[in-house]
Amino acid sequence: MTPKKEDYLKIIFELGGRKKKVSNKQISMSLNVAAGSVTEMVRKLVKEGLVHHEPYGGISLTANGVQIAEELIRRHRLWETFLVTKLNYSLQDVHEDAEVLEHATSGNLMDHLDEFLGHPQRCPHGGVIPDKNGDYEEDSHDVLIDVPDGSTVEVDRFIDNHDLLAYLAGVKLELGERIKVLAHKPFEGPIEIEVEETGEKMGIGYKAAHYIFVK
Repeated sequence: MTPKKEDYLKIIFELGGRKKKVSNKQISMSLNVAAGSVTEMVRKLVKEGLVHHEPYGGISLTANGVQIAEELIRRHRLWETFLVTKLNYSLQDVHEDAEVLEHATSGNLMDHLDEFLGHPQRCPHGGVIPDKNGDYEEDSHDVLIDVPDGSTVEVDRFIDNHDLLAYLAGVKLELGERIKVLAHKPFEGPIEIEVEETGEKMGIGYKAAHYIFVK
């Protein structure tokens, strides 16, 4: 399987495609690729029995697609955890090296890395890490953009996207923070929020708010 196909399986999984339908637009925005490229790749994945696709209804992973995605996610996120916690990588710069390492790692090495790290259940940007048996806690798939004004939620995880993570480092929004949604500005404007602990107010970009998961 090509790295590109693997990237699609991982992002569909990350967007919730194990249990719900995700849209071409979500995949396109997350991977920074053209909508036409998504359509072409999804067609290939359908032929290989890795995803289901209903026209105008969205995309989800088949059982085989889920199994492959879980293994890829486990390898990638264990390496991300190692690079961030042991080698002091910044969160936004860890993805590319983790991609290289996940493809050059045996199952035996992954088991030893998992043990060395203390069997982490979450990676540095909040995503679940399946254990060697494929067990893990289900992710939240509620996103900031959909939270009604006046509601208070907890920042749960971020999509593994370099530009998004660099942006969030700049605004200093962190995992675990409780935030109140003050207002959705019109015409795809920013989402105004207030951090509960500090009282700091900030605006989160419209696109970024689609890939900040909350609970």
